[in-house]
Amino acid sequence: QAWNSPTLYGFSPSVLPAPSDWPPNHHVTGYWFLDEPPGWQPSPALINFLESGPPPVYVGFGSMDTQEPARMTSLVVNALAASGQRGVLASGWGGLDAESLPETIFPIHEIPHSWLFPKMAALVHHGGMGTTAAGLRSGIPSVILPVGGDQPFWADRIQRLGVGIRSAGYFRITAKRLAADIARAVGNMALRGNAAALGEKIRVERGVERAVELAQKCLSTMKW
Repeated sequence: QAWNSPTLYGFSPSVLPAPSDWPPNHHVTGYWFLDEPPGWQPSPALINFLESGPPPVYVGFGSMDTQEPARMTSLVVNALAASGQRGVLASGWGGLDAESLPETIFPIHEIPHSWLFPKMAALVHHGGMGTTAAGLRSGIPSVILPVGGDQPFWADRIQRLGVGIRSAGYFRITAKRLAADIARAVGNMALRGNAAALGEKIRVERGVERAVELAQKCLSTMKW
């Protein structure tokens, strides 16, 4: 019975199609997104920042332990300045320093990616599956600085799809390299067009609904 039960994969077939030799009970359903809770509102200060200039670049590394938060914060500040971009800096678990930022960079702690990412010019992150998925759905190019785990895979995948840039690894990145990659993500029209087109495909997928349908179908045929 277990062998006949469906196996569900919560990623987009537009990003990673199912191999042709998979058994029929293995399903790529689309991403399982968790959107902002009902009634959630951003801070007035963030709204004012977004409306005060061109779309900024999001920079955040989620649950990654940055180990040297002061150094990485300085690197990000310098890279954004060199690329001529404003920024939104997420402190994350690594505690990037939000106390001494220039006026062109707005600090945040936690915020729904589904709300923020579509408002950005580009996204700089570690390449975790959830952040990568949110970036792909937004239709905004990503610059990925992988740390470990599955992150190099997703960084390579977005580059192969032509929707983002696999940059140097997190612990090898320089301000000069990051500035160049940010400038490309913001200014390369082919990259931006590809990202927007893939985002449109992902936004019409029903990943959660499809997974629930398959699970219910399996449960309805099981003998208890």
